[in-house]
Amino acid sequence: MTPICDSGRDLPVEIVVPCFNEAKRLPVDAFAAWCEAHPQWRFRFVDDGSTDGTAEAIRGLVERVGRGHAVLTALPDNQGKAEAVRRGLLAAVDAGSAFVGFFDADLATPLDDLPRLLAPLRADPLLEMAMGSRVQMLGHAVRRRVGRQFAARAVAHLAALALDLPVHDTQCGAKLMRNGPALRAALSRPFASGWIFDMELIQRISIHARDHGVADPASVFIEVPVSAWRDVADSKVRFVDACLATTRIWGIYRTRRRAERARRERVEMAATRPGSPPIIEVERVSETTLAALASPREASRDTAMPGPIRGER
Repeated sequence: MTPICDSGRDLPVEIVVPCFNEAKRLPVDAFAAWCEAHPQWRFRFVDDGSTDGTAEAIRGLVERVGRGHAVLTALPDNQGKAEAVRRGLLAAVDAGSAFVGFFDADLATPLDDLPRLLAPLRADPLLEMAMGSRVQMLGHAVRRRVGRQFAARAVAHLAALALDLPVHDTQCGAKLMRNGPALRAALSRPFASGWIFDMELIQRISIHARDHGVADPASVFIEVPVSAWRDVADSKVRFVDACLATTRIWGIYRTRRRAERARRERVEMAATRPGSPPIIEVERVSETTLAALASPREASRDTAMPGPIRGER
């Protein structure tokens, strides 16, 4: 697939920015300045059925910097951040960018951290995802309210146990991924989770890696401490969301256990057939195990595809 080009230069990185009623918070000038200074990066703003002037603000930015650096993808109705990100990533993958990712619209993490996420992916072709990590340490301006810090650490500990990965921060809204089979498989169906869809994305890539012979799925991920992070006023994430997330984390844990059991059964089946290589049915296993993330009612709801994308502006 031919990469998107602007002025003869390839654009290998496309960043999805989900937006819902961000008209007052969207830092248009910051995005415009970044596009001017970094011509090989492009932003795909996904307007998730906003009811304020978000779409108009994005259109103004697209006109200002050009479609080579920014594009609007409009969803007809509000689908939630998880589906907005997935739709945007699918569009970015289809556009042919070598690396795709997503970033919070409020720039709680500064745009200058984007190249720091890209560097390890370029250096190591075996890496599938680089994720920002909000580590409070000297030399890094990570500032979080006490309540959110407590909730985030509790969720992080549960996530590490559920995923069986030594991950510090699954929920930082700054992630960059390689455009390849693992990501395409991970995006093939809607996420069952809402606020913690990041964990589900990590789990899907982890299952894909394991099913394709990677002995340690942790090796396809890397966490990069962000240089700064701040709580932004009017954040849409509430303390209660973190509490409710524990039920979804339990679903992620059960999914991992079922994937492990299915993998053991395949190995045992192959062992009973001397001379036959192990049978790996990635799509069947992924669809079956990932469906366990939702209850029967939720599964029927989540597998129904939302309405079509209205288009790009």
